[in-house]
Amino acid sequence: MIELSLARIAAATGGRVVGDPERTVDAVATDSRTLPAGATLFVALRGEHADGHRFVDAAAHGGAAAALVERPVDGIDAVVVDDTWRAIRDLGVAVRRQVAPTAVAITGSVGKTTVKDLTAAAVGAGRRVAAARGSFNNELGVPLTLLTLREHDEVLVAEIGARHVGDIADLAPLVAPDVSVVTAVAGVHLEIFGSIEAIERAKGELVEALGPDGLAILNAADPRVRAMAARAPAALTVGAPGADLTAEDVTLDASAYPRFTARTPWGSAEVRLATPGRHQVGNALLALAVAGHLGVDLTAAAAALGGATISPWRGEVTRRGGLTVLNDAYNANPTSVIAALDTLTALAAGTRTVAVLGEMAEIGPTSSVEHARVGAEVAGRGIDRLVVVGVHAAPLADGAVDAGMAPESVVTVPDARAAAEHLLSDLAAGDVVLVKASRVAGLEQVADRLLADDAVEVDQP
Repeated sequence: MIELSLARIAAATGGRVVGDPERTVDAVATDSRTLPAGATLFVALRGEHADGHRFVDAAAHGGAAAALVERPVDGIDAVVVDDTWRAIRDLGVAVRRQVAPTAVAITGSVGKTTVKDLTAAAVGAGRRVAAARGSFNNELGVPLTLLTLREHDEVLVAEIGARHVGDIADLAPLVAPDVSVVTAVAGVHLEIFGSIEAIERAKGELVEALGPDGLAILNAADPRVRAMAARAPAALTVGAPGADLTAEDVTLDASAYPRFTARTPWGSAEVRLATPGRHQVGNALLALAVAGHLGVDLTAAAAALGGATISPWRGEVTRRGGLTVLNDAYNANPTSVIAALDTLTALAAGTRTVAVLGEMAEIGPTSSVEHARVGAEVAGRGIDRLVVVGVHAAPLADGAVDAGMAPESVVTVPDARAAAEHLLSDLAAGDVVLVKASRVAGLEQVADRLLADDAVEVDQP
């Protein structure tokens, strides 16, 4: 974050300084347990389960330089505001205005964090980029992303999510995007949105947030996303025949990493990704479209994609003790699970495949049908073993067996711990294991247990 005095923070947030107005901060935190290095401003937010004001003293003892609060506190300089939630938004906007980067905003039902990571890498090959690590895409994550900006950053890459129609319309003005990227419209959070049409409206809000000189970059392989071009001042399309950017000669190597030739308005380039799955090709094209539009050399951008750091639990491939674990446990919906199954089969290349799948949350009244459909996809791809985790995921097992998978190849367990214990007693060297579910299932614990130093060694052939 840029260095700010408490006086400047007070001016940006409509607050008042209690203490030294010339005290400066250069970092922000909302959790007193994880204060970053530097002179940190601790923001006391009121949440559903905790009030950050209870932890101001802990933040002060932990080294925080100042606090943003709704009431005066002892022992630390502070800026007092009426509403810290509103204040952190205002502060993020003030920093964005001062740095004045070109702003890129990304949304979509699937892939937005990976596209954010790939875009930051591609654009970073030629421009100074700010982008938050992980899925900082909600009412707190977006302001925190703005606050990552440094004095000389030229491009901001932000991710914006939605759980209701209107969420993106509310958050997009904070970013003020010059470029809006939409990855996909899929049946995610249907339990909340109610219909795929509502999801389409929500994602389209990011296109509508563009100014008259803005550009939408759209995944043309998704008809609902492609149609958003009509709502944009200008658009680039990727990933479908006839699109502005396409991929040719797509292959997967032994680690299921894609290789392809990108055809773009700025020429052609060879791309080698270091994150697995054929579905990553479209994500990479979206990133290249942003980089090309911003004037980054195409060859340099393509090379940077091969070294991109992807946020955790999104297609992480780790080999240990004869096992290969594909940890894609950050979240799940039917579209992303099917893509992960394809990656699993590509990664295995003839060795035994094991899919560990848990609940796909918030997909609405068709949840049982969708889980069963994905179970049928497991059977249809010839996956050797299916471990279903949790009662809400049980239709996965039914769908797999109904589609022809041998019942003895399907196991249902109550939770992540039971799944790990079962796997440690059943796996053999050479097995390739996919771990995938919505966050509520906590299946990253399964991957962690399989890869732990004290895990029982798998049976050798």
